[in-house]
Amino acid sequence: MKVLMLGDIYAKPGRQIVHQELKNIVLNNDIDFVVVNGENATHGKSISKNSFDEIKSWGVDVITSGNHIFKNKEVLDYIDDNPTLLRPMNMYSYLPGKGYVIVKKNNKKFCIVNLIGTSFMDKADSPYEAMDEFLKQDLDYDYLLIDFHAEATAEKLAFAWNYDGKINALVGTHTHVQTADERILPKGSAYISDLGMCGATNTIIGADPKAVIYKEKTGLPSRFEPGDSKEKQVCGVIIELDDKTNKTKNIERVFVKTTLIEGEN
Repeated sequence: MKVLMLGDIYAKPGRQIVHQELKNIVLNNDIDFVVVNGENATHGKSISKNSFDEIKSWGVDVITSGNHIFKNKEVLDYIDDNPTLLRPMNMYSYLPGKGYVIVKKNNKKFCIVNLIGTSFMDKADSPYEAMDEFLKQDLDYDYLLIDFHAEATAEKLAFAWNYDGKINALVGTHTHVQTADERILPKGSAYISDLGMCGATNTIIGADPKAVIYKEKTGLPSRFEPGDSKEKQVCGVIIELDDKTNKTKNIERVFVKTTLIEGEN
């Protein structure tokens, strides 16, 4: 089995380039299951119902998220009815939605868990407590993969080491910068600190550079708008899983840099 996990899709440029490239990545790499992070899919913050439906129509199995998931109030109305859209499991329990989902595909059960970090992030419950409670449920699945949406690489790596051997993979999201530290940990779990971003390349993590520079130089509030450029990118990893033992075999980075074909929406 091969799972493709893509980093934060940023606004329309991100949706456009993933739509264009996803089919080729899936076909060329014999991908069985697709997970993307969609928390920035709509205008750079959160995900509208239209964007959710659009991304799912491409054959994406699960959409994870992070700290921006509820910035669009529309999510409050539809997330409970769409279990393949996740919000971090250790967010406040009063929020709608779930932090994990089990999807059966190709005679295997894929469990995807979404968590959020606590270092330099908005307040959330302990991801360790949330994960320990999750594991106590003894749920029925073949593969367990985690999207850990966090700022600090050390926090992501410490969490992965703590659950090494109990999970198939932990991939980081949130920084929008793909890291070069993909590896198999000593007890067999795959890891990367950040999948990277899917969107316009010549931007600042997806946003128009002018607004970001203004904020950095002046310290004043600045409304970030999605940036765009001729060159675009798709970032993520392919995780290979053993069909017989359900163990993790390999993790490989995906980085596609290309231009949008004329006529793509």
